[in-house]
Amino acid sequence: MASAPPVKVPPGCERNQAGEYRHAQNAAFRYLGEDDGGTLSLAVVRAWADGGVETPDAGSVSIVLNRTSEGFIGETRAQGFSGAGAPCPVAFPTEAIACTDAGLTLRSVSSTAIDEGCRAASSGPPPVRLEQQLLRVPPDAGT
Repeated sequence: MASAPPVKVPPGCERNQAGEYRHAQNAAFRYLGEDDGGTLSLAVVRAWADGGVETPDAGSVSIVLNRTSEGFIGETRAQGFSGAGAPCPVAFPTEAIACTDAGLTLRSVSSTAIDEGCRAASSGPPPVRLEQQLLRVPPDAGT
């Protein structure tokens, strides 16, 4: 029986990454993280002026990353719109490239083209990957 390949993630990413984060460049974006040791799921929500955050729902943007032999990889899931204006689920390749006590650094494809059938368009510019820094919010800071 073959054993599973070893998990290879950036240093620090093997630790539990559950908690609340804010985007380093726009604190209005909050990320609510749940981590089961193999998968990190981040629900993307908006922060309110009073310090609270919206409740994630089925239409919320989410990031799902898995610890694998290829890295801490997964996708950002969102809703886009086809050329005809129809809502379409879209997924952007995403990976964690750093995990520190201060937060996470993610690299993700920033946009995609969708055809009228909600499929990835066969033409268009090549995908661009951008880095995003998510800063850990101390547990008592959200109250």
